[in-house]
Amino acid sequence: MSTFAAVILPLLRRLPPERAHDLTIRGLAAGIAPRHPVPDDPILATRLWDCDFPNPVGLAAGFDKNAEIPDAMLRWGFGFVEIGTVTPRPQIGNPKPRLFRLASDQALINRLGFNNQGLESAAARLARRPRRGVLGANLGKNRDSADAAADYCRGVAVLGPFADYLVINVSSPNTPGLRDLQRRSELGVLIAAVIQARDRLADAHPPVLLKISPDLTRQEQEDVAEAVMASAIDGLIVANTTTARPADLKSADAPEPGGLSGAPLFEPSTRLLGDMYRLTRGALPLVGTGGIASGADAYAKIRAGASLVQLYTALTYQGPALLGRIKQDLAELLRRDGFASIAEAVGSGNRLVPSGLDRQGA
Repeated sequence: MSTFAAVILPLLRRLPPERAHDLTIRGLAAGIAPRHPVPDDPILATRLWDCDFPNPVGLAAGFDKNAEIPDAMLRWGFGFVEIGTVTPRPQIGNPKPRLFRLASDQALINRLGFNNQGLESAAARLARRPRRGVLGANLGKNRDSADAAADYCRGVAVLGPFADYLVINVSSPNTPGLRDLQRRSELGVLIAAVIQARDRLADAHPPVLLKISPDLTRQEQEDVAEAVMASAIDGLIVANTTTARPADLKSADAPEPGGLSGAPLFEPSTRLLGDMYRLTRGALPLVGTGGIASGADAYAKIRAGASLVQLYTALTYQGPALLGRIKQDLAELLRRDGFASIAEAVGSGNRLVPSGLDRQGA
């Protein structure tokens, strides 16, 4: 067992969760970080959006909100890192306490409210780092903004030059009215504005992804699929945290308002991932996130239709060694089933049926 797992992780768990997270960020920024000791298994390498991923397992947004430690997390062995969510202006977020451990459920509830230091701070950090590894930037709107599209377009203009991909986050449950932007009447207009802002960048053309909620109704899923297939969006991230509370949650803090992440989110987010893969006819790259805590979980997301996967919550319980176990087990599962690459396995457990939503121009 590593020193981190044996000593540091138990100490962090004795602290309030947001305080523990802040100390973790400080330690990683100071260079206290475990490093991935061996190269990734070649079977895990994949290529998407003209980016080479050494493995398909990424760090989800929310861990490194202010772009303080992307390189430390890449040294952990992540195949890619997503910073943010970042809003145009600095934002303190919701009142504390706003982050809760549900240890009995291997879950977290957060109602952080896009707390971050703003675009200019993140851009200054990214401008100082050498361009290495695959880095995504998750973009949000300020809570009091009257023009959501302008906020997202500002994010594109400021962080686009430093990112390998950009994410339109319209699915956090902790900013009032944000999820309304997933409505068909709003979504197409927003995506078009963000794509135009991306296309105006002088020296960069990062792909643009949309991160959606796991709480969409069937009609809302179809509306989102129709909007994205009619747009120039480059991919979907499925899915954000949920406001649902499964009846079998055991932890005392389960009734707290906010977004639930971790193990209870695995089944509904994977089901939605499969639905979106079918609704988009497998024509749009998907990133699967929500409840991944093992190689088998990651493999299930890939077989449901994910080209890449992301995790966060499980790290708070299992520590950095989890990442190595996921990658090792995932490689073994691919070989067991006769796949030579991640790309071959994408959607292999998901039967496509005609949807009438074939992408325009495809």
